[in-house]
Order: sequence, then structure tokens, then C-alpha cells
Amino acid sequence: MTRAADANWGDLRGGYRVPYDPRPTIAALRADPLNQALWDELWNQLHHQGDVGEASYAAVPLLIEACAATPRNWNFYGLIAIIESERDQRRNPAVPEWLAPAYRFALVRARDLALGDLANTSDRDLLRTATAVVALVSGDRELGSVLARIDSSEITEWLERY
Repeated sequence: MTRAADANWGDLRGGYRVPYDPRPTIAALRADPLNQALWDELWNQLHHQGDVGEASYAAVPLLIEACAATPRNWNFYGLIAIIESERDQRRNPAVPEWLAPAYRFALVRARDLALGDLANTSDRDLLRTATAVVALVSGDRELGSVLARIDSSEITEWLERY
């Protein structure tokens, strides 16, 4: 990211619409990429009941950078997918201009990582969330948004109903 990104961290808001700097938590993921407590903090701070903010968008390139060479689970893809699927909802802010190129590039990298992970996993949650990222980045926002929001029990319920 740019120097402007560093200068703006104090003003970036997460899902609760309060300032949040995800950098320390994301840095901790480098050493412990499957630590659920770290992921819980990011989920709680960057997304709240459909709300995301500039800190949510700024976290995406950092997540890609931190986790590209580490083991990834559904949290990685799920958080990226939910941030991206909420991005264009009217109540959420746009991606800031200073961040837009890095955000778009990070999404493409996330899609590429997802395609590789899809070929090597049978984990249902990882399959669903990685596919959500692939769909969102490839232009199928509806499919990607559904996959980002639905869980295994809802899929089972839907299949039983239809």
C-alpha cells in the first residue's frame, strides 16, 4: 500500500463505524495464521451486521500479504468475501481512491490463492468461502454473495426444502 495508507489509519473505521487499526492483529496472523481468536477479532471489528468501513477494505491487501505463504482456512476467504460482497451496499462507504488499486490487486491475488486451495481441499467451509471469492472477483456478485453468507446447515435446509 502507499504512504497515504499509513497516514490515514487513525481515521479508518471498521464495521462498528469506529476507528479500528487491524495491522497488529494481521501481523500476529503471520506467526499464527489459524489462530481463531485473531480471526474472531478481525471478524468482529471489520464486519458488523452488514456494515464494513474503510478499515475493512484496507485490511484486505494486508491479509493477502500476511497469509499468502501460510496455511489458510475458511476465515481468510470468508472475511474477504463478506467485505467484498458488502462493499457496494448503499450504507457502506466506497473504497477510498488512495486504496482502490491495492484493493483490486489484492482481490485478484485472493482469487488466485483460492483457485489453488480449491484444488487441494475437501474442507466444506473452505470450499464454500474460496468459491465465494472466486465468484465475486470473477464478476458473479450474486453467487459470491450467497456463498459468503450461507453456512452448511442452511445449505442442507435448502436442499431438503427444494
